[in-house]
Amino acid sequence: MRKPKQLPGSPDDTEAAFYEALQQADIERLMACWVDEDDIVCVHPGGPRLVGHAAVRAAFEAMFANGSVQAHPEKVSRLDAGGCSVHSVVERVAVLSDDGMQHAWVVATNVYAKTAQGWRMVAHHASPGSGVEPADVMTARPVLH
Repeated sequence: MRKPKQLPGSPDDTEAAFYEALQQADIERLMACWVDEDDIVCVHPGGPRLVGHAAVRAAFEAMFANGSVQAHPEKVSRLDAGGCSVHSVVERVAVLSDDGMQHAWVVATNVYAKTAQGWRMVAHHASPGSGVEPADVMTARPVLH
């Protein structure tokens, strides 16, 4: 078994490497962002739940057979809790249509865990895309007296 490559030092670095690999259709670099465990989970927009390294890799390989994915993370909201970091992102995805290049927005959640090899992705869950950029909705918390 090959020793996993050490990744950059933060969840943000791993997230940047993940999206760069998507944009370059580089399966090896993309999978290096994931922890090499059988319990990782990935859900692509409108797709089934993929569990395990082999299933996640196969799905990205099939996706890359059609070219790269021009997804750019925007509006990142982070929750860091020791050895775990959860990022809620709005992905701006370039989509080629009959009218030329258009953009769709996908709301995604990326979960990272700190491992001996650095921060690695353990889950990616993306919603179906929309032609309208999603607004951030903030609700006031009730005050208890």
